[in-house]
Amino acid sequence: MTSLLSYETLVHATAGAAGSVVGMTIFYPLDTLRSRIQVEDSKKLQGSTLGLLIKLASEEGIQSLYRGLSPVLQSISVSNFVYFYSFHALRNISSQPTTALPDLLFGLIAGSINVILTSPLWVVNTRMKLEKNNYKNLFEGLLELARTEGAKGLWSGTVPSLLLVSNPAIQFMVYESLKRTFMSQGSFHTYTSFLVGATAKSVATILTYPLQVIQSRLRAGTNLKTLVKDIKSKPISMFRGLEAKLLQTVMTAALMFVVYEKLANLVLIIMRIEKENTH
Repeated sequence: MTSLLSYETLVHATAGAAGSVVGMTIFYPLDTLRSRIQVEDSKKLQGSTLGLLIKLASEEGIQSLYRGLSPVLQSISVSNFVYFYSFHALRNISSQPTTALPDLLFGLIAGSINVILTSPLWVVNTRMKLEKNNYKNLFEGLLELARTEGAKGLWSGTVPSLLLVSNPAIQFMVYESLKRTFMSQGSFHTYTSFLVGATAKSVATILTYPLQVIQSRLRAGTNLKTLVKDIKSKPISMFRGLEAKLLQTVMTAALMFVVYEKLANLVLIIMRIEKENTH
């Protein structure tokens, strides 16, 4: 129980949440573009990522690229806090050595906990971003969705989301494995953590991208029968928006890990110094 409620676990969770907020804030327009490409089947959204961003900004206003930012930041901070806390708590209570296989298992369990607890937040986020409603804020969206669609609406897309726990699990497995390698060589620094974070997220994103498209479309309210029909008629649509997704998610994750490592190390060093001074 002490391992589950340790200050060190809390530090990792808080640093992870802070890192995700910084990364998402900077690269949010790419996430907006990715969501729209995945969900909207429109000729308007064809072309290069940079070209589409410029086009949307000029036609709909630059504010359209930041639509729904506030609830996304609220949700991602909660989501990453839960994930980092669960992952490091499981590590603390485990007697297994820190290798790739236990990291993958802990990542899958932490991801499942995160999905079950935070899926309703992301359903509301997706609908706010795509102008599916007039929710004023995240809390109002949760209440309205619960009233009109009940638990089914709040947890829509949960099945592919549970399958997608493989994404952060793979990401953390690759990240921690590469981190251990660089640390053993004494060469794990700021730029290294950025590159390792980018590499880990690239691998995870490419392997799980079709599930992410299904998840986005279900959260946006697409009927399952319609979705299956679209997949059969246009299988390539399962990779629609991959370029924007890779740019956004890789850069966001890389920056997140840099901020996370810096904050966690700083706080843990301060805690150790204070502990030593009290003895």
